[in-house]
Amino acid sequence: MKTFLLAAAAAIVLASPQTAASAGDPGPLYEAADTWALLPQGIRFPEGITANPDTGDVFVGTFDFGPNTNKLLRIDRHGNTTAQLDFGGAPLLGLGFSGGKVYVLNFGAGSVQRVAANFTATTAVETLATLPSIGPPPPRTAANPDGSSDVTTFGSTGKAAPNGLVFDHAGNMYVSDSFQGAIFKIANATTCAAPCPVTLVSHDTQLATAGFPPFGANGLALNAGETVLYIANTGDNAVLQMDLATNAITTFASSIHGADGLLFDGTLLWVAANQGDWVLGLDSNGRQAVKVGFFEGLHHDGSPRSLLFPASMVIVGRFMYVTNLALPLTGGADEPEKDVTRWNIARFRVR
Repeated sequence: MKTFLLAAAAAIVLASPQTAASAGDPGPLYEAADTWALLPQGIRFPEGITANPDTGDVFVGTFDFGPNTNKLLRIDRHGNTTAQLDFGGAPLLGLGFSGGKVYVLNFGAGSVQRVAANFTATTAVETLATLPSIGPPPPRTAANPDGSSDVTTFGSTGKAAPNGLVFDHAGNMYVSDSFQGAIFKIANATTCAAPCPVTLVSHDTQLATAGFPPFGANGLALNAGETVLYIANTGDNAVLQMDLATNAITTFASSIHGADGLLFDGTLLWVAANQGDWVLGLDSNGRQAVKVGFFEGLHHDGSPRSLLFPASMVIVGRFMYVTNLALPLTGGADEPEKDVTRWNIARFRVR
């Protein structure tokens, strides 16, 4: 094990360290600290998360396609929901915070929106930009060992599917599009007057997927120097890296079961593995340094114990907060998500 891995793992202070499952497992295994906040009764499928570091408020958006309406929630540092804003039937994905406003990727409307962080149930939501319809990326060709090749052709309804966002220090926003296989940029997103121009950064076959779950480009994060954009490809179980000087895309890490939300903390790149029920900390070489959480069944109130379909995370103070999306995807009897009746936000200590 490299010294970097040992140092990175030692910096993570978590409850109940356990022995790694096998000699082939490169990182220590830890147990998540479990529930921090319960969502109000009847509100389901928390997905996006962000926070105001000054107040400790955590903001959560829901990804619900059922009869329930979608909400943007504000949760105080004690885990109490203090405000709800109704988005109706429009499912919400990635969230971000900057300058006293919460930025929301409205998956249903294909748009980027923002609202004051001190919102109430009647606060108006501003549409910052709407992503363009550009169709699918080119087909992907993969070579086989016998000299043959496989070609994957991607379909598209032409619907934009904004999923992940990240700000750079200048206030520019990068947005992923899971269905169109694209990365967009909104320059000066924190100060521009709506509607703000949207620029296509990349429309690449590596940003699409024919896998499951059927989401390509998803979570985003920037390295410390903001020269590299990390991109989760959920259906391909991979984390990609884009050189922002050339837009060249290569694989940073693979075999991450359902790579979803990303977060870079200055040392580790954290990945929510939604199909593995883990949050992983990757080192600078894309190797696993820390593994956190696993599904441990349900609490008596019907909420997940530890992690179940973790989607997004944010660090506030000493803790990482993780949304337990707990979304049943297949309808199969073996899916524990189908038994969830109350949804929650988990947390564990990282400092």
